[in-house]
Amino acid sequence: MAILLQRQIEQLKQRVLYEGAMVEGAIAKAATALVNRDEALARRVFAEDLEIDRMEVEIEEECLKLLALYQPVAGDLRFVVAVLKMNNDLERMGDLAKNIAKRVVYLCRAEPVDLQIDFRPMAAKAQDMVKRSLDALVNADTALANQVRQDDDALDEMRRQIHERLRAAIRANPNQVDTLLKLYSVAKHLERLGDMATNIAEDVIYMVEGEIVRHQEAD
Repeated sequence: MAILLQRQIEQLKQRVLYEGAMVEGAIAKAATALVNRDEALARRVFAEDLEIDRMEVEIEEECLKLLALYQPVAGDLRFVVAVLKMNNDLERMGDLAKNIAKRVVYLCRAEPVDLQIDFRPMAAKAQDMVKRSLDALVNADTALANQVRQDDDALDEMRRQIHERLRAAIRANPNQVDTLLKLYSVAKHLERLGDMATNIAEDVIYMVEGEIVRHQEAD
């Protein structure tokens, strides 16, 4: 029984890592489409989100089956519980990538605004946080997970600075409010990607150490 459980847990780990790779790819495509105003690339994100949704359902079903059949305890139980939570966050990341892609499609067709916003640093930070949160999962690395938690403040500050510029632009150019609000929401979605990466990092810490660190300041 123990050998079968470990085999199933390893397979589950591989599936959630594959889901994570899909999500990373969707985020990268959405970010590239945003910077390059590439509508065709943005539309590819829509199709990939359907696959991520399918995988999320399958992984949840697998977790529930493991809990029912093997009744894992201690570290194995924490792993399955953590995967259930990570799985949900990964699916939400896919949704955020799709939402960014939807804004890109709109921006590609809208009249250009006078304000130039460089989303590349914020997108790169969000992508890096997602990647490192998954690396922390692969390696059961709580130090790396804590670094991801610490980086969330920097991403929040990037979002705040962009929002300040966009609010000023909206006041100065009310005729361009629709397009500026789309840019506003892009910054918010990028920030939320960092939040989801932080959630995964916190789940890694719970999985390895059995400690719930939500709502606590990062060390």
